[in-house]
Amino acid sequence: MINWGNFISQCFNGLVLGALLALISSGLTIIYGTLGVLNLAHGAMFMLGGYAGWVAYTYSGSFIVGVAAGSLFVMLVGIVVERLIIRNFYGRPHEDQLLVTFGLGIVFVEAVRFFFGSLSKMTPPPSSLVGIMNLGFMFYPTYRIALLGIVAVALIALFVVLYRTRIGMIVRAGIEDAVMVDSLGIDVYKIFMLVFGIGAMAAGFAGIVNAPVVAIAPDVGEGILVQTFVVVVIGGVGSFPGAVLGGLIAGEIISITSMFDPAYSYVMLFAAMVIVLVVRPYGLLGTKGRE
Repeated sequence: MINWGNFISQCFNGLVLGALLALISSGLTIIYGTLGVLNLAHGAMFMLGGYAGWVAYTYSGSFIVGVAAGSLFVMLVGIVVERLIIRNFYGRPHEDQLLVTFGLGIVFVEAVRFFFGSLSKMTPPPSSLVGIMNLGFMFYPTYRIALLGIVAVALIALFVVLYRTRIGMIVRAGIEDAVMVDSLGIDVYKIFMLVFGIGAMAAGFAGIVNAPVVAIAPDVGEGILVQTFVVVVIGGVGSFPGAVLGGLIAGEIISITSMFDPAYSYVMLFAAMVIVLVVRPYGLLGTKGRE
C-alpha cells in the first residue's frame, strides 16, 4: 500500500541518491569533456575510495580522516594512472580507451578482492549523525540528510574550481580547443593529469561518504558505473551542470520506481535516457562536441 508518507520518503531517498550520482558523474564528465577519454574504471575508483576510507577509519577511528584519506588516495591513483597509462591513449581510437580503462577497472576490483576478500565492509557514520531526525512531516535518517549537505558542498566546490579559478578556465578552454591552449604555452598535459586526478577524487569521495549508507564490496562500482553513464548521457556529455541535473533526475526515477516495483527501476531509467536522446541527442544541457 503506497501512502503520501512513503512517497515523500522515497522522494528524499531519490534526492540523496541523485546528488551522489551527480557528484560521481561530474567527475566522469569532467574527464571526458577535457581529455576525451571514456573512463570505464570510474566505478572501480568509486569502490577504491570506499575501501581506502574504510582502512583509514579502521586505523584512526575518525570518519573525517577516512573521508580525506579515501579521497586523496583515489586522486593519487588517478594521477598515476593518467601519467603512466592514459596519456598514451589520447590519440588512439575510443575503442582502445574503452578497453584499457575497462581492464584497469578489472585490475582494481580483483586487487581489492585479493587483499580484502569478497565480504562487504561497512563504515559507520560519525556518532553525532547516528539516529533519526524529525523533519516535522516525517522521520528520516540523520546521516542521509547530512550526506545530502556533504555532497552539495562537494559539488559547489567543484563548480568553484571549474568556473571561478584560473585552472578551471584552462580546463574549460581545453574542453573547447586543447590545441589552442597548448599553442598559448600552457602545459596541457599537466592540466590533463590534474583533471583526471580531480575526476577520480570525486568518485573516491563519493565512495567513502556513501559507505555508511550502502556497504562496500569489490563489485559495488559496477552498478554505479552503469547509472553514472546514463546520468552523463541524460545531462549531456561534457556538461557539469548537465551531470548535476541528470543525477537528480536519475535518482528520483530509480527511487520512485522502486516504490512500485524495484525490478523496473533500471527499465524506467533507460527509458528516460532513450526519450532524452530522441528529443535532444546531445543531452538536456549538452552541446555538439567530440565525435
